[in-house]
Formats: sequence, C-alpha cells, structure tokens
Amino acid sequence: MTDRARITVFDTTLRDGEQSPGCSMNHQEKLRLAHQLDRLGVDVIEAGFPIACKPDIERAWEALREAARPRIHVFLATSDIHLQYKLRITRDECLAQARESVRFAKSLCSDVEFSPEDATRTDPEFLCRVLQTVVDAGATTLNIPDTVGYSMPLEFGELISTIRARVTGLENVTISAHCHNDLGLAVANALAAIAAGARQVECTINGIGERAGNASLEEIVMAMRVRPDRYPFETGVVGEQLFPASQLLSEITGVPVQPNKAITGRNAFAHEAGIHQDGVLKNPLTYEIMTPKSVGVPDSRLVLGKHSGRHALNMRCEQLGYQFDRRALDDIYRRFVRLADKIKHVEDHHLLELIRDTHKTAGSATPLIEPLQGAVAASASTPAQDSPKAFPNPAPASSYGMSVPVAQEHHPEQQEDYLWGV
Repeated sequence: MTDRARITVFDTTLRDGEQSPGCSMNHQEKLRLAHQLDRLGVDVIEAGFPIACKPDIERAWEALREAARPRIHVFLATSDIHLQYKLRITRDECLAQARESVRFAKSLCSDVEFSPEDATRTDPEFLCRVLQTVVDAGATTLNIPDTVGYSMPLEFGELISTIRARVTGLENVTISAHCHNDLGLAVANALAAIAAGARQVECTINGIGERAGNASLEEIVMAMRVRPDRYPFETGVVGEQLFPASQLLSEITGVPVQPNKAITGRNAFAHEAGIHQDGVLKNPLTYEIMTPKSVGVPDSRLVLGKHSGRHALNMRCEQLGYQFDRRALDDIYRRFVRLADKIKHVEDHHLLELIRDTHKTAGSATPLIEPLQGAVAASASTPAQDSPKAFPNPAPASSYGMSVPVAQEHHPEQQEDYLWGV
C-alpha cells in the first residue's frame, strides 16, 4: 500500500473564528482552546496575523520568536475591487508591497505564509504574478483565500491547478486553501482544492468565522476519513477530540452548535424516524457512516417523537423496566403517538406516566405491562411506591442521550413495523 499524502491542518479558530460576531475570547479563554487544539492534533494554530506593513510584522515576530515552530502569515488584497475601493492602490503598488512585506518577514522567520485576500475574485493572470513575486521573495506557503465565499468547487479546484501550472519554484512551497461559507460551499471548495493539489487547509472548529463562517475543520477531516477512496489523504487530527473541541468552543463563546450541524451537532447521531430507528437498532451501519465514538460523541441516541416506531419505543420501555405483549405495545404506542404529536419529544418521565395510565386503564387481572424481575429503581423523580424497575444492565447513560446497542437479533415478526408505518 502506498503512503497517503499528509494534509496540514491549519486552525484559525482563534483568529478568523474569533472575528465571528459574538465569538470574541479573552486571553485565558484563548489559552484554554489552544490547549484543546493541541490535544486535537492540528498542525498550525493561528492566534492572529499582521497586515502587510513593517510595524505589524515586527510585532508578530516579537510574539512568535520563542515558539518551537514559528510562522509569520502576511496578507494583502489583490482583487481590483479591493485595490480600488479599500486599499486605493494600483496593481504595481500591490506587487511592490507584497514583495517587500514577504522579504521583511523572511528576514525574521524562515517560515512565511502569504495570502492574496479575495483571490477568487482576482484576475487569474495578475494573481499568478503576485504569487510568483512572493515565492521569489521567500514565501514558503501560498494560501489561496475564497474570502467572500464566491467560488464554486470545480472553479476553485481549477484555480489551484492553474497556480500550480503557472507559478514556478513551488517544489518546496505548500499550496493552501482558506474558504468561506457564504454560499454554503466552504467545505466542498476546500476538498476540491485538496483534490487539485493543495496540501494545507485552513479551517475552524464548528465552522465559525466572519459572516456565514469558515470551512469546518471537523467536516473536512471526517470527509477524508470516511471517504479515503475519493480523498486518499491523512491528517494528524485525533478524531475522538473533535466533539470535545466543539463543546469547549461553544461553552467559551456561548454560541450553541446548530442541532443539524454535521459531525458535532446534537442531531448528527440522533434518530427519530421509526424506520431509521429500527435499522439502527439492528445494525448502526444502516444509517450511520461513522461511529459516534470516532469523533468523540458518547453514543448515538434515539429520540422518541411522533415519527418513532414500536421497536424503539419497546426498547426504551424495557430499559425503564417494562415488557409488553403485542396488544399492550399497540395500545401504548397509539397513546404515545398522540402524546408525541403534542409535546414533540417524549422524555422518560412522560413515558413512565403514560405506562402507569395505560396499566390503570386496562383494568385486567393479568397486567399487560410487567416489570422485569430483579432490577433496581430507574427514576428518582417518581414516588417510591410507583417506581418502575430498571432493565437489567442497561447501556451506560450519557448526557448525549439514549444509547443504541451495536446490533440486535432480528425476529421475523418485527418486520411488521414497516407495514404499520413505524
């Protein structure tokens, strides 16, 4: 087997991510997150960067000079719209400023990265002139930013290929990609760049950043890890630290992760639809392309809602200490669906109350609901005399939700759930 190419993961959560409205961090909070990024295994941690002027570059070097592997990252806008309206300089002045800033940075630090801001809206011929100029001046990394999230994946990949073909002296220079998410394509563009030859990707935890954010670190890493057939690359990222990093960032900034966020969102490994729950209970691979533990999530969880099926409902009742025959399950399932339609998510205390009410209404000498034998109390929130008995040796509970067994034996009669609409 051939060795896979190594992708340098450049984390800019502390710099570009912090520029996201509401995500500012103080000194101690940045240190906490930096330690977690180190545990995560990122290659580069960007805490800030200078513009292309001598005083800022000097200050950056003063902050970095004691680092084990310092790098100075300078940037300068290159698109005509930025040159004309923001910087008010000509293309020739842009070339001269880029050359001098990289030369000065190189005199201080051997590792210098240059970014042509708004590269994807820069005339390609002029962009290559700028990049050739900074390579000749000593730049060791050329970072290509899609600063305003304007590019399409095929287009961005072609731009990386054009740069590799036209700029000379790249044998010891790394091509990098820095993509924003204004059209929801940051991760797709970053992956297109990698496929076209970029060997560094700049990204943030949870995809935070200005406006719609940056490319999400966890999504890029796991896309390559899940699909090595398409992206035969490796990183130094420790997958099990992805969820802890996401949670820490959310705690520090006070900005929650959207529930449907890929990899680290609350619903990323949650299942409510009955047919999905039935499949996951039999084999998680039916609906999960990666294991929760591979990204540090405690476990999958089954959300009991109106779309849930009898299989998941029955399993949760067993974990709470109750078993049903088919008639009892049908009865409680109908009541459960009505309740779920009103309150969206049925928690354990709702289910226990529903079980007690159903048992009381049954009025039968032979209970339809029978507590399992030899178990202990399951809920401290119910009175002692009514406390149900817990399912023997339940799966460990976690704050992430109800855990899912790896697999269960499939009995033919369970197939009925598909015909009942689950």
